[in-house]
Amino acid sequence: MTDTASLDQANQPLKLRNFYLGRQPVLDRNQALFGYELLFRGSAQGPAQIESGLSASASVIHHASQLGLARAIGDATAFINVDTDVLMSDMFAFLPRERTVLEIVRSVEPNDAVIQRMTELSSHGFRFAAEASAHGASLARLLPVIDYVKMDLRELPVVTLLSLAPRLRGTGKRLVAEKVETHNEYRTCLDIGFDYFQGYYFAKPTVIAGRKLSPSQAAVMDLMNLVTSDADNAEIERAVKKDITLGLNLLRLVNTPAAGSGRRIESISQAIMLLGRRQLQRWLQILLYAEPGVRGHNLSPLLMLATTRARLMELLAQRLRPGQRNVADVAFTVGMMSLMDTLFCIPMQDIVEQIPVIDEVRHALLVRRGFFGELLRLAESIERMEDAQDEVMPALHELSIDGDDLAELEVNAFEWSDKVVRYAI
Repeated sequence: MTDTASLDQANQPLKLRNFYLGRQPVLDRNQALFGYELLFRGSAQGPAQIESGLSASASVIHHASQLGLARAIGDATAFINVDTDVLMSDMFAFLPRERTVLEIVRSVEPNDAVIQRMTELSSHGFRFAAEASAHGASLARLLPVIDYVKMDLRELPVVTLLSLAPRLRGTGKRLVAEKVETHNEYRTCLDIGFDYFQGYYFAKPTVIAGRKLSPSQAAVMDLMNLVTSDADNAEIERAVKKDITLGLNLLRLVNTPAAGSGRRIESISQAIMLLGRRQLQRWLQILLYAEPGVRGHNLSPLLMLATTRARLMELLAQRLRPGQRNVADVAFTVGMMSLMDTLFCIPMQDIVEQIPVIDEVRHALLVRRGFFGELLRLAESIERMEDAQDEVMPALHELSIDGDDLAELEVNAFEWSDKVVRYAI
């Protein structure tokens, strides 16, 4: 059986300060991934504190340098907060300027020196963003040198958005709606004319009574049932061959570098023999999030979130319980299943009744209890760092994981997910 963790073993261990990483998606008007805002928190002094001697902005740049920004964001655009000290420094040399947006934080006073420095960096290819409510009247001074204006939905009422957004769009700026938490908020901002959307509205389940699985999803579910049962390989192969698209998509996925097979897999029978049942089940779970009818748009951020969460939980399980391969496999499955209520638009209770799972998985998915529930709570808290940062430290303590270990595993999960999604969408 192929061990996809072999990819991680080839990476050099990271020498980092004690911190953990948050990566919040920024989506375009088609809900396809555009970029990530990167957030770092020091875990030694508490979740909202940064190491002494470094500003929060400098800490982000410092750690991004050690991580290698491309490992954390793939092909997406990185939004990184910068304060005055960082803005005036020479810390930007390593950043891929064509994929970096420097976000001017609230504390920056846009005086002549700051504007001149921003103009200089712009001439070198860097782009800038600023948050409207954070800068107030000072935003007018920043407008000539910024490319993106962010608007926080928790701070600006809709009536303000309705009047402010058209004026800013008239200046040629790209508008980013922040903290978009519901589909209704997304639709409102879409109608107003926002270009990008930041928040986890796409990951919140919208329950629709009577919704049925698509034909491709139903085929994947049927195949998963065969894989997890005592069906022989020939029966599994026949089931795959009934759906040509499913077979082609599965072969594409199992040949991704993230599979780590070391050789090209040319047939379903070869995939079954080389990968084994547990690895095959993994790729089928991923295919559920990447059905052909919506490939490339609506579910791509959900696919990225699910695969990243599942891989992080798997890596954490490997670190905490080394040698227990089954535990790592279960952790991955819990991560993938934890977003199926959103994927299928049905309550999680219904999902665990329809898909046979062990009690530990059921408890993790329904009430976030047990070892797998603790892993899931930690993964979810990191994803929502700004809203749930106080939950990260207790979870780290409970699992005996420090920030350095977590950061290393997070970046490995980001890389793995990026490789998978490239082949799945």
